[in-house]
Amino acid sequence: MIRPATALLACALLVACRTGAPGADSALPIGSLAMAPQDAPVTVQGRVTARFDALGGWFVQDAGDGDPATPDAVFVQGPAGDAFPEVGAHVRVTGQREGTTALRAQQVTVLPTPAPAIAPLRLDAPPADWSALSGTWVRIDAPLTLTGQHERDRRGTLAASFDGRLFTPTERARPGTEAASVAAANASRRVLLDDGREDAPPDGRLWYLPETAQALRTGSVLTGVEGIVDHRHGAWRLQLTAPLQPQPASRPPAPVVDGDVRIAAFNLENLFNGDGRGGGFPTPRGARSPEALARQLKGLVATIAALDADIAALMELENDGFDAHSSIAQLVDALNAEGPARDWRFVDAGEGPGSDAIRVGLIYRQSRVRPQRAPATLGGGPFETLSRAPLAQAFVPLRDGRVDGPDFTVVAVHFKSKGCGNADGADRDQGDGQACWNAARVDSARRLRDWLAGAPTGTGDRVAIVGDFNAYGMEDPVRVFTDSGWRDPFAGRDGDAHYSFVFDGQAGRLDHLLLGPSLAARVAGAAKWHSNADEPDDMRDREAAGPWRSSDHDPLVVGLRLRGR
Repeated sequence: MIRPATALLACALLVACRTGAPGADSALPIGSLAMAPQDAPVTVQGRVTARFDALGGWFVQDAGDGDPATPDAVFVQGPAGDAFPEVGAHVRVTGQREGTTALRAQQVTVLPTPAPAIAPLRLDAPPADWSALSGTWVRIDAPLTLTGQHERDRRGTLAASFDGRLFTPTERARPGTEAASVAAANASRRVLLDDGREDAPPDGRLWYLPETAQALRTGSVLTGVEGIVDHRHGAWRLQLTAPLQPQPASRPPAPVVDGDVRIAAFNLENLFNGDGRGGGFPTPRGARSPEALARQLKGLVATIAALDADIAALMELENDGFDAHSSIAQLVDALNAEGPARDWRFVDAGEGPGSDAIRVGLIYRQSRVRPQRAPATLGGGPFETLSRAPLAQAFVPLRDGRVDGPDFTVVAVHFKSKGCGNADGADRDQGDGQACWNAARVDSARRLRDWLAGAPTGTGDRVAIVGDFNAYGMEDPVRVFTDSGWRDPFAGRDGDAHYSFVFDGQAGRLDHLLLGPSLAARVAGAAKWHSNADEPDDMRDREAAGPWRSSDHDPLVVGLRLRGR
């Protein structure tokens, strides 16, 4: 029973009440649902624009109430056990309002009269407020850019954006209010593309992509985007009603950079080799089986070989020593077996470096460079349990087996990640865009900077710091170095091309190479190879060979002019 006050309010909202028609049979304009009582049955009437059996309902849209600030459509759930009406049907639904975007149906009547003539609302720019279009059938005339593989495997969802791909706010702006402004702009441009299901897509296939584009790379252009505006899991999305027409982004060739000494950086995404003898699987952080390890090694070898580097700094190596059964030794063996270069060696730090389950490492081409003196490592403070201990090694360039240029140092680094587990105090997320553990990363950067000022490998400022900072380009840990005179060879170039990681549909640089002034003057070229971050997560399952998605980070390479100087 409806209480008198509630009945009066409901009647005031109903057009039929105002015209004197019987209130019990009158349909409420969908745009007025937000004002209807939460605990009283309401009736709406309109056209079924889409049905999603896997979501447990369908969308009804009416001809509109003339108010652009209110949605003219609603998602209808149930009734349980009843067959859903067909798309295009004219229906009357009585039920209980659930929030402002859904109606739990108690009675559904398919009317014999024609449904209102409703066409998709055409958009050529993001709306100022998606909520005003909740439930609305829309078609996006502007091309969208695939900006991330958001919950693709879990819910069949991709992230897209208007006006090109999205970049991490702190890649483009200083942490704090400037980054917040970029984040707000990103949110206004972003829309999720969903498959009308809550669970994983069958066989991993997205029905709205052609068979030839199931492995669509981030950066691809999407046209023909049509669907129903829906809010689920905390975000606005389109439940698609028609297949997309993608223009796939092409895979880039391996970069070629000038210079006679080339330094690369590559996060291996947990290279663990079991016990090194074919057993010990599944590993704690890496391959689940010998077959998975073999696939991982093929991808890593293909990547490193294609970079044509002389020295490579590696992150996320298993911290398992340096004997023939270690992960680093078996990676080098695989590189030499595959070729074309067969002169790869690794820097043996004796132990560690560090006590973490993963460590950094350095490998090099012995026909092109030669290690000088012993390697140096930095421990203590955040390098005990948070950031991985840095490894520094001095080298000299070679020509025909003879020294041909000044000595220089390469330092492999891997700072603490942004995940918030166990973060406390200053390491908690400060809300400035740098996520958790930023204080630990800043402390790591300062200690490393000060340690290198003492020339632990004897090469002065001829130093390259290379690796995964877990900090984007404008964040504090990177600025510890750049504000102290270290140079970023990627600065001032095409910033849109220099991302190395894609997270939550936003691209940015977690991987950096920073140079002391003497080396910075010798830069001949710099590039990042987007062989991984833009690829779908399951690419290694699709293609066992080749470099594509051999890791979740893109490798970088910088060329220096050192020989004959």
